[in-house]
Amino acid sequence: MIRFEAVSKQFPNGTHAVTDLDLEVGEGELCVLVGPSGGGKTTILRMVNRLTEPTSGRVLVRGEDVSGAPKSELRRRTGYVIQESGLFPHLRVEDNVATVPKLLGWDKTRVKQRVEEMLELVGLAGYGRRYPHELSGGQAQRVGVARALAGDPPVLLMDEPFGAVDPIARARLQDEFLHLQAQLHKTVILVTHDVDEAMKMADRVAVLSQGGVLEQYGSPAEVLASPATAFVAEFLGTDRGLRQLAVTLLRASDVEVPGIEASAALGPETPRVQVGAPLKDAFSAMLAEGRVGVYEGEELLGALTPRGLVEALRRQGQ
Repeated sequence: MIRFEAVSKQFPNGTHAVTDLDLEVGEGELCVLVGPSGGGKTTILRMVNRLTEPTSGRVLVRGEDVSGAPKSELRRRTGYVIQESGLFPHLRVEDNVATVPKLLGWDKTRVKQRVEEMLELVGLAGYGRRYPHELSGGQAQRVGVARALAGDPPVLLMDEPFGAVDPIARARLQDEFLHLQAQLHKTVILVTHDVDEAMKMADRVAVLSQGGVLEQYGSPAEVLASPATAFVAEFLGTDRGLRQLAVTLLRASDVEVPGIEASAALGPETPRVQVGAPLKDAFSAMLAEGRVGVYEGEELLGALTPRGLVEALRRQGQ
């Protein structure tokens, strides 16, 4: 869906923001750009919709070089979410969300229906007549996502979208967006400086160093298990083993079923975890009880023990 071919960006003051970047983002993937300040993350993002032009190289969306596309048309088909939502303060929520559909020339009935759909999708049905100052930070950010999605763009660009809210709201917004993405399958590039957020959100993560040099690109599990360079290992930190527990998802095949009947082995007080939860959740529950019941809905699949946890990680190359 998106391809960067030998893309570089040098600003007039001589600063190299991006250096010879080759990167591909598949259709429906959520790619996270992570790295320190000066790593070119926002510059890379802004080159997709031509808010920033590359000095050399090409950026392609669906095989089309974006340099040949009119900027206004390109931006109308590219959703853009920034920190602190960027809502127009003088417009009601419904008018903020309607911005792109109106620019696309949709009729009033279609616009109204789309606004209602988007607000319901982000859990804010009934908030359309409010102004941005009447919303909490988390609510405003969700409106920002609704506005970005309203024109049904194939590509969504997100520049530290959850960075301006408190940690509890941030975690909730991350979960809500992942739930939305599971339904919508948009192609997303998300910028963050937070390693934990990158590993939680990404299908694939791009680790960038100073000057926009791509150090490694792969799944969170791959990057955590096998840092490609000394920079990546240092950037991830000494606790990357703990981060692996956060990104390695439970699957039914990872569950160790004891020799005795699992249902008989687990009492009513035995902690529960759902298939698909991070292994760290199972690990935390195990600390108290020594085992945890793994369920799919209300169906008991088996019991996971510390030994089973180690084997699950080993099977996934961790």
